[in-house]
Amino acid sequence: MTRINTNIGAIAALHTLRSINSRLDTTQNHVSTGYRVDVAADNAAYWSIATTMRSDSRALNAVQDAIGLGAAKVDVAYAGMESVIEVLTEFQAKLVAAKQPCVDKAKIQKELEQLKSQATSIAQSASFSGINWLHEPPSRNRPVLPHAS
Repeated sequence: MTRINTNIGAIAALHTLRSINSRLDTTQNHVSTGYRVDVAADNAAYWSIATTMRSDSRALNAVQDAIGLGAAKVDVAYAGMESVIEVLTEFQAKLVAAKQPCVDKAKIQKELEQLKSQATSIAQSASFSGINWLHEPPSRNRPVLPHAS
């Protein structure tokens, strides 16, 4: 008969080491991913909730990016409008001055044309991502409104 000596202490230590290694792998996975529940096997209910929350978070980030882009477009249009308003205020002052007697109307006309050109230039340069927000070039295909009867 053969007798095998078993070291109970060594078997217990090996079992403890394997258990610690398993828990260490789980902890390292949690630390590396940042998720307490990384797979459905960890906890199906929490995993489902966490997955939904991550998806919602990504959707909200996309919405925030779109809002930021929209705000930038509005800022470009607003800055252009402010500049055009300043030019039109000056245009109005020139028109008032043109009504006065003894003024050089040809000179004022030239200044008005320059102001018009400046306003058009501002409107044409109010672009964001290749889209102009203040200037629409003339088109032959515009719909014609019916005349009121």
